[in-house]
Amino acid sequence: MAGAAVALTAALAVTVVLFDGGSGIALPRGAGADAVTRLPTPTTVVLADPPDLTAAGVASAMFASAPVAAVANANSAPAIAKAAVDAERAHVPLLLVTASSGIAALRTTARSLGTHAVVDFGVSIGFLRAHLPRLLVTTRVAALGAAARVPTPLRRVVLLVHAHDTTAGATAAAATARAAGARVIDVAGWDPRAHPAAIAALAAAKPAHVIAIGKGFGTARLLAGRVAVAETGVQLPAGGQVLFPAHRLLALYGHPGAPALGALGQQGLSASIARIRAIAASYKPLSGVPVVPAFEIIATVAQASPGRDGSYSYESPASALWPWVRRAAAAGMYVILDLQPGRASLLAQAKRYRAMLALPDVGLAIDPEWKLYPGERPLQQIGSVSTVEINSVIRWLAGLTARLHLPQKLLVLHQFKLSMITAEQRLDTGHDDLAIVIHMDGQGTPAEKLQTWRAVTRAAPPGVFFGWKNFLVKDHPMLSPAQTMSHTPQPVMISYQ
Repeated sequence: MAGAAVALTAALAVTVVLFDGGSGIALPRGAGADAVTRLPTPTTVVLADPPDLTAAGVASAMFASAPVAAVANANSAPAIAKAAVDAERAHVPLLLVTASSGIAALRTTARSLGTHAVVDFGVSIGFLRAHLPRLLVTTRVAALGAAARVPTPLRRVVLLVHAHDTTAGATAAAATARAAGARVIDVAGWDPRAHPAAIAALAAAKPAHVIAIGKGFGTARLLAGRVAVAETGVQLPAGGQVLFPAHRLLALYGHPGAPALGALGQQGLSASIARIRAIAASYKPLSGVPVVPAFEIIATVAQASPGRDGSYSYESPASALWPWVRRAAAAGMYVILDLQPGRASLLAQAKRYRAMLALPDVGLAIDPEWKLYPGERPLQQIGSVSTVEINSVIRWLAGLTARLHLPQKLLVLHQFKLSMITAEQRLDTGHDDLAIVIHMDGQGTPAEKLQTWRAVTRAAPPGVFFGWKNFLVKDHPMLSPAQTMSHTPQPVMISYQ
């Protein structure tokens, strides 16, 4: 139990004397002579301080008391490496001294931890004695273990460090965490959701407290949300919980059983899976990231008649779509539900498919071409959607994803004319739980499509990715996989209709 020392070895003598070269200082074995761990507060912390303050911060967060501590020269990698090994073995914190900030952090931390003795690794015993006159200062490594029993391990505490962070602060923090019995997890980047190994480690650890080293981890609130997702262990097809740029989606577009609406409806379910797998395979040699086959299913279909609700949009019953969603997920694919809203509310239509969107491998698409306003009819004009309406969907979808601790969810916005998304720069792209793709789905000659691509990508707000659609019949000619991949920026989602 944190906050109380657990004796894992038999009690030693009542008094243990640490003696170094005539200093005459004895450290008693008795009440308060053992290191005592504690749970960090708050439950999620990001430390981005200079090395000595980082080391001190982790020591103070994980230890309530530490009669003995290791102290290393922050500018000496060999000294830190040696100190880290010895501190971990002895279950004591590792503190640092830097030339820039001097002894202040060490003095403050030693006082708060009730430290009586420090073991010098590459600093200067004379310097430390001069600035820490009330402490025993020694270079004898044996002193680290002379007055300390193994403290209660912090089994549900995790320290996150960037896998390539070899700075003094990160090294000392990791040593102290291991000394306290906490788990150290290396993240190959700053977002633990982006790396399968970190996800697996966090899912196994199920930490109640997390400390991260480095400003790249973001705010404590951002990190807490990411860790909550990683702890689920649920990963996207091809691994990880962040969509882009770590994946490339290859989608077959259309509506089941409706050949006129796209390639997905031109064959049955099993044949559709086989078809998109074959297309995706042709992109694998061209892609530096895993290629994931996908279905983009038109869930609400624009229609010529107003229908019973007057929306000019047929809302497919969920029961008709579930077989396609389930089979695709079982086949390691991603699914996007496409909305052609007519006069219906986009948010209301999205909520109709909430149960599917609650799955980790199902995203959403909005097709502004088919949005109608009073007096408008399908095919008489190219529709448009305001960012106000799109942002309402964004907020709802991001909230759903966050509440359910799902992997990052895809939102696709189809566009081939800039007028289709009004006030585009006001799109709410700041949600960490969503990956927004503006998908260029214009048709025509390669030159016409390239012109549209350039217009769409130039007008887009920061923070979005881009997709491209190839039309099997209406492109003249349709681009090859190599030609499709040659665009800049490279599309992260490519669909076939």
